[in-house]
Amino acid sequence: MTNLKRLWRRRKIFIVAFIAAVGSFVVGVTLPLNLRAIVPGAASQAQVVNPSTPLMTPHIQSAENQPSSNVNLVKQAIGDRVEFSTQAIVQLQESRFVSSIPSQFQGTTLSHAKLDSRHKAIALTFDDGPWPTTTVQILDLLKKNNIKATFFWVGIYLQTYPELGKQVAAAGHAIGNHTWNHQYIKYNEEGAASEIDRTTSLIEELTGIRTSIFRPPGGILNNGLAAYAQKKNYTVVMWSADSLDWRTATQSLMENVMRQANSGGIVLMHDGGGNRSRTVEALPDIIAQFRKEGYTFVTVPELLKMQEQDLKHQETAQK
Repeated sequence: MTNLKRLWRRRKIFIVAFIAAVGSFVVGVTLPLNLRAIVPGAASQAQVVNPSTPLMTPHIQSAENQPSSNVNLVKQAIGDRVEFSTQAIVQLQESRFVSSIPSQFQGTTLSHAKLDSRHKAIALTFDDGPWPTTTVQILDLLKKNNIKATFFWVGIYLQTYPELGKQVAAAGHAIGNHTWNHQYIKYNEEGAASEIDRTTSLIEELTGIRTSIFRPPGGILNNGLAAYAQKKNYTVVMWSADSLDWRTATQSLMENVMRQANSGGIVLMHDGGGNRSRTVEALPDIIAQFRKEGYTFVTVPELLKMQEQDLKHQETAQK
């Protein structure tokens, strides 16, 4: 028993010594770094000194002039870093909302982008998803043709099919808000906030994307939803070409799109909200025809950034 007690005592001493050594090492490494950030001129002490230059004896403060404790310096350094990190997080949270849309379009309503003759671009958009089968089929077609599109999601469907939503986002498509319930009723501000804010929060929770684009159900602009979205700096995105895919045959669907198409245009189609097999059937021909006419495909945020760049180009040319 005596030997066991001695062995246990030695083990405890070893553990305490090890912890003390680690603690000493951590303090030794971090303290000079913190002090260097605080003490003026400390960072310059590592500079190479010219041998011909007389060395000056550094002035050493007396104990009476030194800070009462190095702990205060460490606390100050830690506090400064925490404050800096907090500010950075706040700035990141604020910038996430506006990062995808140029500031000139925030809080506005638009149906197309104004591009100069250097570009021939169009944005395909799909509403009312995510939806079983058809969302996946459309994703496959877009991937096959190397196209990024914009999907406007209904919150209740995203809640029901979260994995589909993640799949769309992971493929690199732009995501927009299409309300929580997709209803055509009038809303007070509280009701509009619930419809829009809940959807945006769920999108961010599932995908990490903080969307800044909104499309009102049915394109209704006077029922309180668009007004609230604009107040919150969303870009309200309408369309310039309506496929009418919810009621027309496949061939008519394609004709509707191509008849209204123009550079800077935004095409409205649907991947959810009902049977969208006609959209899936027509999409390959629509893509082929656009490419035949020389169009490139972009997301809505990309389309608006192109307009912003065109405006800057025009301003530069006028100078």
